Amino acid sequence: MPAVSKGDGMRGLAVFISDIRNCKSKEAEIKRINKELANIRSKFKGDKALDGYSKKKYVCKLLFIFLLGHDIDFGHMEAVNLLSSNKYTEKQIGYLFISVLVNSNSELIRLINNAIKNDLSSRNPTFMCLALHCIANVGSREMAEAFAGEIPRILVAGDTMDSVKQSAALCLLRLYKTCPDLVLMGEWTSRVVHLLNDQHMGVVTAAISLITCLSQKNPDEFKTCVSLAVSRLSRIVSSASTDLQDYTYYFVPAPWLSCKLLRLLQCYPPPEDGAVKGRLVECLETILNKAQEPPKSKKVQHSNAKNAILFEAIALIIHYDSEPNLLVRACNQLGQFLQHRETNLRYLALESMCTLASSEFSHEAVKTHIETVINALKTERDVSVRQRAADLLYAMCDRSNAKQIVAEMLSYLETADYSIREEMVLKVAILAEKYAVDYSWYVDTILNLIRIAGDYVSEEVWYRVIQIVINRDDVQGYAAKTVFEALQAPACHENMVKVGGYILGEFGNLIAGDPRSSPLVQFNLLHSKFHLCSVPTRALLLSAYIKFINLFPETKSTIQEVLRCDSQIRNSDVELQQRAVEYLKLSSIASTDVLATVLEEMPPFPERESSILAKLKKKKGPGAVSVNELEDAKREGGELNGGGERGGDTSAMAASNASTPSPSADLLGLRPGPAAVSAAPPSAGSLLVDVFSEGPAAPSAAVNDDGFLRFVCKNNGVLFENQLLQIGIKSEYRQNLGRMYLFYGNKTSVQFVSFTTTVTCSVELQSQLNVQVKTVEPLVEGGAQVQQVVNIECLTDFIDAPLLNIKFRYGGALQNLTLKLPVTINKFFQPTEMLSQEFFQRWKQLSQPQQEAQKIFKAVHGIDAEVVKAKLLGLGTALLENVDPNPENYVCAGVIQTKAQQVGCLLRLEPNAQAQMYRLTLRSSKDTVSKRLCELLSEQF
Repeated sequence: MPAVSKGDGMRGLAVFISDIRNCKSKEAEIKRINKELANIRSKFKGDKALDGYSKKKYVCKLLFIFLLGHDIDFGHMEAVNLLSSNKYTEKQIGYLFISVLVNSNSELIRLINNAIKNDLSSRNPTFMCLALHCIANVGSREMAEAFAGEIPRILVAGDTMDSVKQSAALCLLRLYKTCPDLVLMGEWTSRVVHLLNDQHMGVVTAAISLITCLSQKNPDEFKTCVSLAVSRLSRIVSSASTDLQDYTYYFVPAPWLSCKLLRLLQCYPPPEDGAVKGRLVECLETILNKAQEPPKSKKVQHSNAKNAILFEAIALIIHYDSEPNLLVRACNQLGQFLQHRETNLRYLALESMCTLASSEFSHEAVKTHIETVINALKTERDVSVRQRAADLLYAMCDRSNAKQIVAEMLSYLETADYSIREEMVLKVAILAEKYAVDYSWYVDTILNLIRIAGDYVSEEVWYRVIQIVINRDDVQGYAAKTVFEALQAPACHENMVKVGGYILGEFGNLIAGDPRSSPLVQFNLLHSKFHLCSVPTRALLLSAYIKFINLFPETKSTIQEVLRCDSQIRNSDVELQQRAVEYLKLSSIASTDVLATVLEEMPPFPERESSILAKLKKKKGPGAVSVNELEDAKREGGELNGGGERGGDTSAMAASNASTPSPSADLLGLRPGPAAVSAAPPSAGSLLVDVFSEGPAAPSAAVNDDGFLRFVCKNNGVLFENQLLQIGIKSEYRQNLGRMYLFYGNKTSVQFVSFTTTVTCSVELQSQLNVQVKTVEPLVEGGAQVQQVVNIECLTDFIDAPLLNIKFRYGGALQNLTLKLPVTINKFFQPTEMLSQEFFQRWKQLSQPQQEAQKIFKAVHGIDAEVVKAKLLGLGTALLENVDPNPENYVCAGVIQTKAQQVGCLLRLEPNAQAQMYRLTLRSSKDTVSKRLCELLSEQF
């Protein structure tokens, strides 16, 4: 930087700042500022031309006033004029003012851009750096359009000074993050990558930030950077601190550059070249070896730099997940940090070990630290470290240590922080279910969970224990006995009452032989809790009472008295009142056989994903549960859900429940609706089916057409949504042409990589529709949205729809999704206005049987005139008023525009409000069009 001369001290600015600081009140400060603003304004408007020093001084004062929080509405032109000065200090103040105060939409941008272009072409390194800093600070789209093509040339030019290269790389990174579509590397790609070989370490450090960002978006274009990054990393790791003296930080050579190189390598899979891979493994081993060496300094900066490189190296080892020796060594190194006095190190070690626990190579090594982790859970003062310890226990749990870990987590739950109790409850419930061999242990664990943390036990948890008890004959008696004993506690949580009511209502007969748990004792025990419970629990208990009448006829009179009392049949809550009245009547008039049929034991629940696991994913985000969860469940062979002697007919039962409802009533309201039964269930015995991951290779995805029919009468909306991805649609059609905008939104905080979309048409559809798709970005950042444009041309009428296939990697797992794109023949309607006479004349002309399609169907959503009109207009036709003799009927007309021909269509919709039915009649000059439109429209009402 040029030396600052004595005259550049700007005494007037120093005096002004001193005056402001000496002001005793806010009013005095504002008065002094207003006086100064008036003085500056008069100087700028005066006839006498100001020299560069005066302009610089006054612009500095304006800048200081702005930083105090006051609006500045003049002085911008004077700042722009400073850019043309040949003095460094004047130009610097001009750029500083512009960077802070000039809006990207300002009319001065063109003048500023011209000044920047002059400085960039001046070859004066100081002026070039000032210009590049200004571009990066403003970072507007206009700046990117003006300089995105110029900056890469400066970056790779052989005669560019190192300081300018550094600024150019960081400036380009800023523009790329702002406007990635404008920064196209193209021919510069290989030369930018080769900056990793630059002799100046500052240039390499700046360039690697740019290359890492570019690699995340376009990994294939920059894959040559892997070998260069490994080579550079090797030279740094193997060097002594004296070799890189200018870039050594507390005896650690180039720590920031090392971390960035390791982070860049995490964008790619392990190198395929054996020599490169061997060199990288050698580097990682050296880093792990250096971590074991005695520290060269006692300063905290030395250990921080050293550990930063170590943790990035371990992250890379975990990312590759292919070197067993390195994974075990990394695990052992992290184990040493678990007892380190630094809280941050303990936190990072626990977090990294959570990821290591999911690797088959290092899982056993992680388990050796179980006692240390349990101790951390009990003794750590920092709640975030305790939470990571709980996460690690959950991740390292398997069948060999499940009982120990669950017992420790239950013990900790009694004193756990309120913020993590719900999550802890879910994890205990999942582990108890997943690794239970002894089902009585599972029941004991869940009931203990309800006793310890009942307020945090969600419905999913106690629903799940009931499902499993119902599906296991061998645990029903034990569950009834245990829950009966638990209900005898003076203070009993409401969730325990719910579980007790359900299980005793179903299986109370299994313990009724003991006088201590006779039917009347069971009933009195449940009823003693009735008045302390909420309305939903009371409703459940009423259902348990009616089940008691079927199980134990001797309790009928006692229960009827309870149902008959005013507090039940005249209850202010309509649900309780209805249940009491209906159950009383049912018990009074139904024969024993009818009662036994209606109130028979619940059949087994169909196999489905554990709702507890789904809730944990929802609470912690989709990445919270290991993507190997499905494989773990298969490997462990847990078959709680329909296992054992019922395991053979689980599929049949699921299919039966999906197709026909059970004759027994689900009086307790716990039974989920029929689940869709896939042709090939993922695993007959798997409990915790991870619906978000598809293993290392994604199978061909079944076509999801749930949202297809919703878009027949509308063009905009959300086509698909799950916990990872949201797909929105906005489309417009004119004559036989259409344009569809697809918006892919990443709902997680983790980026999607290798994001690809493909639109395919069947062989027949290819001759009917011409579909052109623009490519989409291969990387979608967490919380970001990308857009894709699909252009459609209708060649002739069609029935089928194009298929949209989406593939991407999330957390290492390949996601595969196929949807039907909502492109239907009615989208190419041109509305046609007609008078009554003209309509019926045309209607009679289309009287041949093949030209008409008619359907009579039930109104699904009720008959609402406004809704019907909106849907008919959304169909694309013209809604004709005062045409049909019956004013209740709707008639429409339109012409479907295709490239080959035009197809005229007439529509008549006759609602019958009394019968809640519709008759839909469509006539067109082409029979296939009539049938297809009739099919589509009949599904809308």
